[in-house]
Amino acid sequence: MESLAQRAALLRESLQKSQSVTDAVVSILGSFDSRLSALDAAMRPIQVRTHAVRTAHENIDRTLRSADVILTQFDRTREAEREIHKGPHENLQGFLDAVDRLRSIERFFSSNRSYRSSDGVLNHVNALLSKALVKMEDEFQKQLTQRSKPIEPDRLFDCLPSTLRPSSESHPEGGKNPSHSENQQNSEAAIYSPPALIEPRFIPFLAKLAQQLVQAGCQQQCSEIYSEARASALESSLKSLGVEKLSKDEVQKMPWEILESKIGNWIHFMRIAVKLLFAAERQLCDQVFECSQSLRDKCFAQITKNSLATLLSFGEAIAMSKRSPEKLFVLLDMYEIMCELQADIDTIFVGESCSQMRESALSLTKCLAQTAQKTFSDFEEAVEKDATKNIHIDGTVHPLTSYVINYVKFLFDYQSTLKQLFQEFKREDGTGSELATVTMSIMQALQNNLDAKAKQYKDPALMHIFLMNNIHYIVKSVRRYVHMK
Repeated sequence: MESLAQRAALLRESLQKSQSVTDAVVSILGSFDSRLSALDAAMRPIQVRTHAVRTAHENIDRTLRSADVILTQFDRTREAEREIHKGPHENLQGFLDAVDRLRSIERFFSSNRSYRSSDGVLNHVNALLSKALVKMEDEFQKQLTQRSKPIEPDRLFDCLPSTLRPSSESHPEGGKNPSHSENQQNSEAAIYSPPALIEPRFIPFLAKLAQQLVQAGCQQQCSEIYSEARASALESSLKSLGVEKLSKDEVQKMPWEILESKIGNWIHFMRIAVKLLFAAERQLCDQVFECSQSLRDKCFAQITKNSLATLLSFGEAIAMSKRSPEKLFVLLDMYEIMCELQADIDTIFVGESCSQMRESALSLTKCLAQTAQKTFSDFEEAVEKDATKNIHIDGTVHPLTSYVINYVKFLFDYQSTLKQLFQEFKREDGTGSELATVTMSIMQALQNNLDAKAKQYKDPALMHIFLMNNIHYIVKSVRRYVHMK
């Protein structure tokens, strides 16, 4: 019992000590709370100052980065300025790169007008760009003037197929030679090689200059510079070749012998102009003004307008001149070359700017066709109304017969051309063509005239001999011609 009481006393004493310790701990913790509150209150100003310092550092970093960007733009401006002052003739690519840098700088400061120095820099950059623009225009004109030289005739002839070069051509008097059909096939299958009007290594530089001028809004100045230089070179090339500026009155007053020679030259000039010179000009325009379809079409039209008009004017003068049988074959030659070139003209003179030129070429083709058709009718009428009284007393072949037969033989050398001219059609029986109809009409007119001339013979036997000789001559000539073909 005494032992139990001792244990209880010990337990009570332990509990009292534990309570005492608990109270002491609570007291200590309470003092910590007050100290922490005091510490937090003391630290708050430091935290505010620290945040302010951090914000200031961030602002300084942003300012430094902005300053670095601006300083970089200033450095780029100085570098570009040095290139602009040098000009494009020393280092064109470096000059163009400097222009691109200035445009980039101009865009940068235009979108960042809040910078204090923006307006001053923009004024300086725009002044440099204006100076660069003037230098580019001058360089564009200088390069074109230096590189745009007339093409010598011999060089043009070398670009023609061998079968069409002057040394291989031969045109006998009185019409086309017997190999006309073969020559026509050769010309259709021939390959033409347009000359390089400007050395190929300079074309990319011209294209870059043109692109820069167009981007700067100087399309008009660029077009005028280019068109003036190239038109002058083109006209000089044609003049060296032998193309003359003749009025329609001058053409129509020329003696036939001179005019016939000029028509032969004109056919050659048309082929060279369209397939070589105009084709080369179109190719060059497309390369230099790759950046603008409308500008290349406009420039090409301005360059070729006068040259094409000069060539077509001569053809129109011939088509509108007084008709005569001997002109039929040159009319057919002219019609043939215009038909041959029509597809090239439609391809080369493409675009709205060239529409009037295409129409002028097509109009000449139609005019030549109409004049040739009317000349057929005139010839048929002239044959039937031939009133020459000088018949041979022995009833031999009349000169009119040999003339008409030779004329018809020449016509058959133009079969493919005439089929095109008459817009070939077949009869109901599936045979014949418009050429056959025209030929039969001419032969019928000849027969009617021979019948009338035969009546001049008082001796019936001699009259029949006259008709027999002429008909025999006609049949023999036709058979000989067919055999030769």
